[in-house]
Amino acid sequence: MNRKNLVLPAVVGLLAPVLAACGASDDRADRGAAVVVGTTDRLVASKGSPAPLDPAVGYEAGAWNVLRQTVQTLTRVPLGGGRPVPEAAENCRFTDRQNESYRCELRPGLTFADGSPLTADDVKYSIDRVLALRTPGGPATLLDTVDTVETQNEREVVFHLRTPDATFPYKLATPVAGIVPRSAYAARSARTGFRVDGSGPYTMKATTENQRVVRISFTRNPRYKGGLKIRNERVELDLFRSADAMETALRDRRIDMMTRTMNPSRIQQLREHPADGVELVEIPGLATHYLGFDTTDPTVKNRAVRQAMAQIVDRDEITAKAYRTTADPLYSPIPAGIATHTNSFYDAYGEPSPAKAAQLLRSAHVRTPVKLTLDYTTDHYGDATAEEFELLKKQLNDTGLFDVTVRGTAWDTFRPAQLRGDYAVYGMGWFPDFPDPDNFTAPFLGRDNVLNSAYTSATAQRTLIPQSRRETDRTAAADTFRRVQDIVARDVPLLPIWQGKEYVAARQGITGVERAVSTSAGLRLGELARDPR
Repeated sequence: MNRKNLVLPAVVGLLAPVLAACGASDDRADRGAAVVVGTTDRLVASKGSPAPLDPAVGYEAGAWNVLRQTVQTLTRVPLGGGRPVPEAAENCRFTDRQNESYRCELRPGLTFADGSPLTADDVKYSIDRVLALRTPGGPATLLDTVDTVETQNEREVVFHLRTPDATFPYKLATPVAGIVPRSAYAARSARTGFRVDGSGPYTMKATTENQRVVRISFTRNPRYKGGLKIRNERVELDLFRSADAMETALRDRRIDMMTRTMNPSRIQQLREHPADGVELVEIPGLATHYLGFDTTDPTVKNRAVRQAMAQIVDRDEITAKAYRTTADPLYSPIPAGIATHTNSFYDAYGEPSPAKAAQLLRSAHVRTPVKLTLDYTTDHYGDATAEEFELLKKQLNDTGLFDVTVRGTAWDTFRPAQLRGDYAVYGMGWFPDFPDPDNFTAPFLGRDNVLNSAYTSATAQRTLIPQSRRETDRTAAADTFRRVQDIVARDVPLLPIWQGKEYVAARQGITGVERAVSTSAGLRLGELARDPR
């Protein structure tokens, strides 16, 4: 197979879901009228992460999937993809040709869920608060082009940007730009715990055990004014410790639907042997998984070590054995399906070659075997992660050039340790904030990056990415992003491994399943409903 031709259609929003396995109805023991959804996402309040649901702090797929239901943003990305449309705003637009001034007018009569008015001052307060807190590894980097926020009156707000940024409407559609009430969120400190107050389509109440969320009840917000059509009155989200436990709950009719992260072997089984009364939905995904590097650590500080690893890793074996048909090999920080994607790592390294890796290390005078530990999280990206890392260890060790051990750690310990720089090499995933090449590159390559990494690329951060943001037509930035991808392949601050698909399994009688999860793993709980028939 020529992996240089591994390219999916660029218009992600037009990719149709794949459906399988419909059967007879059932008489599940229900919880009233609520649609019950299962996930293996973890929401834990710990010393290292005490405020997982504060929009200025939380920057994980699970936290954002709660915030998407409860806080409102000025814009939103439509169901089928494409450019953002107004949400809390009545209208938004750039007011100059340089994409440096962005103006929004709020819908009239907006209130928070408690009935207090929502004004332009609340929008300004919310954005200023994120920039003031600037949590390490948090979402504030998405707003790094904001210079000042100005209110014209109670309904008009203007964002003055430091540099042109055609992606800014997308950033305003993410939970980091969620509008929160001043009374509930302090200006200079994070809101700890598991409460969320906003003006979104739902209010929420979390049930916890030992500072871990086990269930969230979402109740329709009668004061919500926005562009979303909400098709239910209540949704419950059950958070399971494992994919096996979640799948058992679906089989036992204790939940109606399960989503990330399903076990790849179970997905394959459902595809090949459909379960009676269960529908499996496959959605083309944009989530990426990679190895990250602490480029100041002595074991991987030399670029040749990272390049040698890039020369050895066999993505085909990893995706085939650990992830079956649920993932594809990835050769760039920008996934296939996004305009401007290239296979930069394949172009630089070609097929796996221990001989070429040995030459890289010899030329850099690196003594072998290079001894290092690969760290991964045991409970955040799915049960197959452990198998993936055992394969990585074997691939590297079989060359005789590396002496690798692997170490798994729970996410609430793993993530703070990674941000502190405790790990030389570690596994991470990226669930994009919005479907644009900027979001797969800019967050990783500059100061205050999402990995809290010492690595920066001055060329990418100061020249290429700002240049790309001048282009309203994102395909016009293709050459710029090709150069960015080549820089990542050369310097290897991260090593792309695979690109995943999204899967949902639901019991018959639940409608909207194919619309309830986006290509970025975002939940749209408002799309779910019970079939009245």
